[in-house]
Amino acid sequence: MDRLLMFIATGAGSGNLPKAPGTWGSLVGVLLWVPLSRLSTPSYFMIIGALFIIGVFCAGAAEKIVDQGDPSIVVIDEIVGQLIALSFIPLHPAALLAGFILFRFFDIIKPYPISWIDRHLHGGLGIMLDDVMAALYALLVLHLGLWVLHIL
Repeated sequence: MDRLLMFIATGAGSGNLPKAPGTWGSLVGVLLWVPLSRLSTPSYFMIIGALFIIGVFCAGAAEKIVDQGDPSIVVIDEIVGQLIALSFIPLHPAALLAGFILFRFFDIIKPYPISWIDRHLHGGLGIMLDDVMAALYALLVLHLGLWVLHIL
């Protein structure tokens, strides 16, 4: 069971790749977004919701398995965050790249309240929520940019 939990928590092992595991996890999110973006809006968000719940459980279990708080190999949070950040964008390489960069930017710099969540909420829920908040920041900035450029 631990192997399955770690497989999910590490984004099918992408969190074990060298250097910047969060970036690899985000890339998995982008790759998943391509087929998922064709789903209806309710189906898309049901999958994100299910992945969030699974992520809370698996990320929390991974912390215990590796005996480390918020281990860098856990990237299910980046996968879910990236899927949120890319919500409702056009299937265009520039939009995908912008969403990827914005999500990574907010996930790394952690402006308030992301930094508060990161410091005060622990376990699987804390691991997942700070990335959800970073994704919401990225989503807002991305959509504002697309609106200004008259792409949306």
